Amino acid sequence: MTHETLQPTAIHWMRRDLRLEDNRALQAALKSGLPVICAFIFDREILDRLNNRADRRVDFIHRELQRISKELKKHGGSLLVSHGCVDEVWGEWQSQLADSGYRIAQVHIGRDYEPEAQKRDQRMLDWFSKEGIMFRSVKENVLLEKSEVVKKDGLPYTVFTPYSNQWKSVIQADDFAKSPSLENLDALIEGWVAPKIPSLEDMGFEAAADFDECIPPRNVSSDVLQKYGMQRDFPAIDGTSRLSLHLRFGTVSIRAAYRQGIQVSEKWINELIWRDFYQCVMFHFPHSEKSAFRPAYDRIPWSNNEDHFHAWCEGKTGYPLVDAGMRELMSTGFMHNRVRMVVASFLCKHLLLDWRWGERHFAAHLLDFDLASNVGGWQWAAGSGCDAAPYFRVFNPTAQQAKFDGQAQYIRKWVPEFGTSTYPNPIVDHPTARILAIETYKAALKPE
Repeated sequence: MTHETLQPTAIHWMRRDLRLEDNRALQAALKSGLPVICAFIFDREILDRLNNRADRRVDFIHRELQRISKELKKHGGSLLVSHGCVDEVWGEWQSQLADSGYRIAQVHIGRDYEPEAQKRDQRMLDWFSKEGIMFRSVKENVLLEKSEVVKKDGLPYTVFTPYSNQWKSVIQADDFAKSPSLENLDALIEGWVAPKIPSLEDMGFEAAADFDECIPPRNVSSDVLQKYGMQRDFPAIDGTSRLSLHLRFGTVSIRAAYRQGIQVSEKWINELIWRDFYQCVMFHFPHSEKSAFRPAYDRIPWSNNEDHFHAWCEGKTGYPLVDAGMRELMSTGFMHNRVRMVVASFLCKHLLLDWRWGERHFAAHLLDFDLASNVGGWQWAAGSGCDAAPYFRVFNPTAQQAKFDGQAQYIRKWVPEFGTSTYPNPIVDHPTARILAIETYKAALKPE
């Protein structure tokens, strides 16, 4: 067949939107007037960085793709999945589809705001343009993006409260309206069958043995949301939504989460706004991924004591709330948000360890790892971020324990030796560490 006789098609390239329902990128492809194929790439460049061959996140994505594939088959469609380098995969797909009588005319994606994703998409835009393929993106995994929430002078906000106030004043019904993508699947290509989805073993991975125990449900009850403001800070209570994993990979629509939450919990909506805020900060200030948002904070002389770092990673600091959080993370891939703040502050302030060490550790183990939120949270704890806790605020982990886990229910769950002679003594003294942290920060931040 010649190029002119091939059937033009539209590809919905799934990335952070692993679902068919309420999917604006998919809807854009379905409304293109062309037959549609849904596709996903297991990016080798990303997977090769993972040390754990039983990474729950890879297993999660793989299972979700199998679920989506089954749903598509009910509508006569097929899911195209490959493992490899993104640039090479698209060339292979182009040839495979041509052999079946199709040519790629359009590619539709949900936008991604991370620096590496931006570089990848620019690279692919250049390639698609050379191949005569239209490459279109839509806002999909946030409620408000880029410059939709800016100051009067057009500059991005760098403090959450005024950002949040402006966010609430500009959001419109269209920003969280449900997309009818699921109802329009009749535009899928019928009859064409994609190659078999690569197995985990094909990609050098294996199933996570504790998958069922660690993956939270994709539904959150209205009861949890109604009590969210009162219960969210207490780690022993099942008082949070646990939707962060699903929002990260798009197995739940951010718009659906907003539509449910707006009816019952302003505090929960604020957490969704924080998510948008961090995405905007990462987009406008990509240097913050690896450097302090406030450059002066890169002058802090971190101690970089590896013994202290290992004790922190293993949950053996002698501070029960810190240790419980770190052990929960290593056991389940999750850590309660209040505890995340405590353990992050402890690393940066009590141990004077570089926040990037902690950020990388979280990135390796959190099921819901999201670069923008992770970096934003760590820079907040270190005092180096755009909207950070001041350097002289040093969380007292013992006081935090008394306030939020007074009966030690959470601690005893993860630190069974708590209260016995086998539990380690604190690796640093809080009053001493606090003074040292404040003095170290103050000296480093002193104007030159």
